[in-house]
Amino acid sequence: MPVPFTRLVSCLRTAAAVIAMLGCLAETQVVGSAAASELRMTPLVRAVQGARLSIVNIHGEKVVGGEAAGAAPGDRRRVNGMGTGIVIDERGYIITNHHVVDGVKKILVTTNDEQTYIATLVSHDPKTDLAIIKIDAAEALPVIKIGTSSDLMSGETVIAIGNAFGYEHTVTEGIISALHRSVQVSDTQSYEDLIQTSAAINPGNSGGPLLNIDGEMIGINVAVRAGAQGIGFAIPIDNALTIATELLSSRRIDRTWHGLVVESARPTIDGALIKEVHEESPAARVGLKPGDLIKSIGSKPVFRVLDIERAFLGKQAGASIPVTIERDSKTETFDLTIASLPDRIRPATDAVAEGDRSWNILGMKLETVPQRQFQAYRTRYRGGLVVTDVRQDGPAAKQGIRRGDILVGMHIWETITSDNVNYILDRPDFATLEPVKFYIVRGTETLYGHLSVARNTQ
Repeated sequence: MPVPFTRLVSCLRTAAAVIAMLGCLAETQVVGSAAASELRMTPLVRAVQGARLSIVNIHGEKVVGGEAAGAAPGDRRRVNGMGTGIVIDERGYIITNHHVVDGVKKILVTTNDEQTYIATLVSHDPKTDLAIIKIDAAEALPVIKIGTSSDLMSGETVIAIGNAFGYEHTVTEGIISALHRSVQVSDTQSYEDLIQTSAAINPGNSGGPLLNIDGEMIGINVAVRAGAQGIGFAIPIDNALTIATELLSSRRIDRTWHGLVVESARPTIDGALIKEVHEESPAARVGLKPGDLIKSIGSKPVFRVLDIERAFLGKQAGASIPVTIERDSKTETFDLTIASLPDRIRPATDAVAEGDRSWNILGMKLETVPQRQFQAYRTRYRGGLVVTDVRQDGPAAKQGIRRGDILVGMHIWETITSDNVNYILDRPDFATLEPVKFYIVRGTETLYGHLSVARNTQ
C-alpha cells in the first residue's frame, strides 16, 4: 500500500533531524577530543619533551673509603654511583657534576634512546664541581636548549629532570625559592651563588638540568640539603657556562691557539663580543679587533661564548676556519688559521720551571703538601701547597703571606698541585682576574686576600 506523501515528508524530516543530531554529536566529540589534547599539552609538558632528548643517565662503580667521612683507616668498598648529564655538543660532549664521575673507573652513559656508551673524562674542575665527559655516538646527539640565569625571578616555575634514585628521566616541578645561596654540603665541598628551588632534587639528579617554563636550561642541579624537604640547589647556567667554556677550550683540549678573549653580548643580541686579541696571535694576524661581534665560526652560529670554543674544538694546528663578524654595522669574514699553543703561554711541565713561575709571578715558592699531612689541618679543602719561601717586596709578601702558610685556592679554583697554579696563571683572561683572590690555611684559620701580580714576569 503506497505511503501518503505528507507522511513521507514527515518521515524524511525526522530522519534528517536524527542525522543532524548524530552529526552534531560526532562534531562535539571531535572538538572535545581536540580541546582535551590541547589542554594537556601544557608549557611544562612541551618543556620536558624538548629537553629530555639531550639528557643522559650516568652510572658506574666507584671505590669509597679511606678519606670518606666515618670510614675506618684502610676501609675501602665499592658502591654503585649514579647521576645525570646534559649534551652540550652534538659530538658527544656532556656536562655533569665532578662528584658524579670522580673516582668512577668506567663511566657508563645511557642516552634517551636507551643506548649505553663508555664515556671518557675530558676535563674537570673540582672546585666548582663541574666536569666534561665524552661519548662516541654513531650519530649527532641533540643539544640542550640553553637559556640565561641573569634574569631569574623568585617564584617562577622551574623543572628538574634527572636520574633520581636510579629512576631515569624523573621530572619534578617547583619554583625558584631564592637566588645567590651559599651552601656547605660536606667538609670538602662548598658552593657559592646557587639557585634554591622547591623542585624535588634527589640523589641521582646531580648534573641534570634545571629548566625554565620555556624549556631552556637555566641551571645544573647539584645538591640536596640532607633532611630537608622542598629544598634543592642548582648552579646558575651563566656561571656553569663560564667554567664549561674553559673546560672545553681548544687551548686546554687540543693545545691549539686562536688568541681571542671573548664575552657574551647583551641578552638581546646573538653573538660573542671580542674583548681582547692577544698580540701576534692567529686572530691578531687576520685583523680581528676588540669590539667585533662574532656571529659565526665555520658553519656554526655563535650565540654565546661557549659556541666559540665548540667551533674551534677538534681543529688541528694549521687548519683555516672562517670567522664572520659584525663591525660598524657591516658583516665581514676572516679566514683564521689555528696555531699550536706557543711555548710562552704553554703550561710548564718541568718542576723547576713551575717553581720559578710561582716565584717570579706570585713572589712565593710552593710545594705540594702530602695528603696525610694536610688532613691534620681538619679543613674543608681537599689539599694545598705549602709556602716554602716568600720574596721580599713581592705580591705574596705585600699581602702578608708567610712561610708555612698553605695556599688552598686562587679565585674560584683549588690549588692542590702546581699544575693548578699554572692553569690559573695561563688563563687567557688572567689579566681580568687581577687582583686575584687567594685563600690560605694558617694553623686553624682560613684567611684570604688579593694578589696584584706581575703577569708578564716569567
